[in-house]
Amino acid sequence: MATRTTTHTHEPKGTADTDVLIVGAGPTGLALAVDLARRGVRALVVERAGELFPGSRGKGIQPRTMEVFDDLGVLDAIRAGGGAYPVGMIWQDGTRQGEHRMFDATEVTEAEPYAGVPWMVPQWRTQKILFARLEELGGSVAFGRELTGLSQDADGVTAAFTSGAPVRARYAVAADGGRSAVRRALGIGMTGETVDPGPAIVADLRISGLDRDNWHVFPPAGGEGFLAICPLPHTEDFQLAGGFEDPAAEPDLSLDGIRKLVATRTHLAADDVTEVRWASDFRPRAAMADRFRQGRVFLAGDAAHVHSPAGGQGLNTSVQDAYNLGWKLAAVLRDEAPESLLDSYEEERLPVAAHMLGLSTRVHRGEVRRGTATQQLGLGYRGSLLARETRKDLPEDALHAGDRAPDGTRGGVRLFDAFRGPHWTLLAVGTDTGLPELAARTVRIPAYEAYGTGVFLVRPDGYVGWAGETAEGLREYAAGVGVGPGSGGRAGSEAVG
Repeated sequence: MATRTTTHTHEPKGTADTDVLIVGAGPTGLALAVDLARRGVRALVVERAGELFPGSRGKGIQPRTMEVFDDLGVLDAIRAGGGAYPVGMIWQDGTRQGEHRMFDATEVTEAEPYAGVPWMVPQWRTQKILFARLEELGGSVAFGRELTGLSQDADGVTAAFTSGAPVRARYAVAADGGRSAVRRALGIGMTGETVDPGPAIVADLRISGLDRDNWHVFPPAGGEGFLAICPLPHTEDFQLAGGFEDPAAEPDLSLDGIRKLVATRTHLAADDVTEVRWASDFRPRAAMADRFRQGRVFLAGDAAHVHSPAGGQGLNTSVQDAYNLGWKLAAVLRDEAPESLLDSYEEERLPVAAHMLGLSTRVHRGEVRRGTATQQLGLGYRGSLLARETRKDLPEDALHAGDRAPDGTRGGVRLFDAFRGPHWTLLAVGTDTGLPELAARTVRIPAYEAYGTGVFLVRPDGYVGWAGETAEGLREYAAGVGVGPGSGGRAGSEAVG
């Protein structure tokens, strides 16, 4: 597909069809659309396919993403539509060799209520849940709209498609995957490495002869690559994942091809595979866009970074790109914050993506186990221009500005309940110091070890923006990030514990 980037200056400001054009209706695009919709921002999601993605590919939902889904209003559906990862079972010559724990479980605490291990939900179901939430909020997706051209000027972006009229938007977001047409139209390079020289395959299939209590693993033997077959919760399907050691191999995605693959690498017969519902091949790669923004266009998800699937980080990092960007776009579009706020998207997300790419690659190569690091609860934005820490001599392991704001219940207030919604939260912990009246939910709780004591302004995406012993200097910070004066009642009344 030929794409191009040109510059036009003849379109006057104010003629936009929508505030934000989102290209791609995968988890990234849908999560961003949900976040914008609940903020009252006009967003148009376009998807070149005729329907939502049908495969299970990104099936692991990490604890931090569960927190995001809690805030977006889909956690109950995600929980109902998924299940815990089954214990791995190693097979050799048709005999069970013993269990294999795929993840190092972490302790669930009140500060990290969704810790433990990832929650398994087939990607197609995650997307259906997000799509249903978007429709509930009044949004929709325009299917069958393939991008053919993109231009931008000082006031907006114009996109052309194979069908339908061009779309004019104030901003655009590329959420159209690793082969992003938007990224190519902008001329943004993708730098990375091949994680594994051989191709890999992932498929959803119906199969007999295997129990649904285990994730069945067949180690490489006889020059063949590995094969793993995992039951998908609340379906009759299994996800097959396999690798090929020969770089020249060309995986056969047909029913006969996958039957042959299963019969060759396992004790099962070819006819035990009764149906292939979806299949794809790829070469495991770790790559990142050279930049995440060009003018009024932002890159998010796989359009910005491509991971090996081994670490279970791709979908999760992508959803959190959307979560970081949504509130910032809304604040600027509503003239609550200066346009410079949008510079913080690349500043914050590019280093996180680079870190998670390296982690995914190390997991793929067996250098690191899946555990605390892959749960993404420890990621944050210390050092960001939006992180203002005014307290002195804090221990490294103390909560700092830029860190994820922990959950917990004190004084009858559950913090995640207080944070939930599109608002900022002004949190006083263990202090009766005076607080400014801001357009934020104001909450006071007794001292809590996860926070210590002090005043914390928690961002809409659940990270501490500003922290201090008192509120001195807070009003100036708040004005710069779009939190203007208010009564504290915009998002709820003050709670005192």
